[in-house]
Amino acid sequence: MTDETNKNGPEAAAPEDTVKAAAGPEAAETAQADASAAAPDPLELAKAENAELRDKYLRLAAEMDNLRRRTERDVKDAKSYSVAGFARDMLAVSDNLRRALEAIPAEARESGDAGLTALIEGVEMTERSMLAALERHGVKQLDPTGQKFDPNFHQAMFEVPNPEVPNNTVVQVVQAGYTIGERVLRPAMVGVAKGGPKVAAAESETPAA
Repeated sequence: MTDETNKNGPEAAAPEDTVKAAAGPEAAETAQADASAAAPDPLELAKAENAELRDKYLRLAAEMDNLRRRTERDVKDAKSYSVAGFARDMLAVSDNLRRALEAIPAEARESGDAGLTALIEGVEMTERSMLAALERHGVKQLDPTGQKFDPNFHQAMFEVPNPEVPNNTVVQVVQAGYTIGERVLRPAMVGVAKGGPKVAAAESETPAA
């Protein structure tokens, strides 16, 4: 019995070993295929990295362009409005020169006194020279007479009853206004008409169909 058992043992084990040996290469190929499928494709990785770098570059380029535009705008504003405070102070001096000229009586002007005439001409020349210098730096005088009142550029001081002109029309300038660049340096102090036809109502009228 022992001999038969020993004889049959190896023979019985042989088929199982054969199955394992036969299944071994297939299992190895399957495992290798699974590993290949799990590993990322280097080409796809390179494409994804390239897309990410391109997106970062475009964002950086857009930020640099915005920074350049802001810098140009700031430099332009600095050039245009850096003298605003100084110009406003000079306008006060110009106002005093104008008041001095207006305070001279007409009789004195017509008297023909050489000294007074020279003084008047000197003050007028100084005023013109000052305003010309301010204009070279972007300061311009507002002349709103006859224009519609605009609170962005004008400051209403009083109303003038006048039914012959549209309501809210500037009919008198008490103090000249000035702009610097696109900003108001000083609003014009004005008197506006009251009692005339309303411009807005006249403009809103449409012909009947």
